[in-house]
Amino acid sequence: QVQLVESGGGLVQAGGSLRLSCAASGDIFGINTMGWYRQAPGNQRELVARITSGGRTNYGDSVKDRFIVSRDNAKNTLYLQMNSLKPEDTGVYYCHALWRSIGRWGQGTQVTVSS
Repeated sequence: QVQLVESGGGLVQAGGSLRLSCAASGDIFGINTMGWYRQAPGNQRELVARITSGGRTNYGDSVKDRFIVSRDNAKNTLYLQMNSLKPEDTGVYYCHALWRSIGRWGQGTQVTVSS
């Protein structure tokens, strides 16, 4: 099994920045792609960004050129640097890992962007 724990959420004004972290533990050698998803009230969970074990990235259209996803394999940690935040970025951000072809989720961290 693998466990994912997010941190770094909070309240920020529009135009500000936040950095989310996701620490993985357990059977980390079974992890391939990791990513961030978010869910706003009344909306479906959507892809924000993801990164393969080889460092290939892709982003949701609404966050391109503002967010940067990265991972530190030595620290078993996934990051999301969020810049130029907008009120529509508000939601619960979830860390996701593809572990031995099985998807695993963290508990989520709230991000609130005020206008």
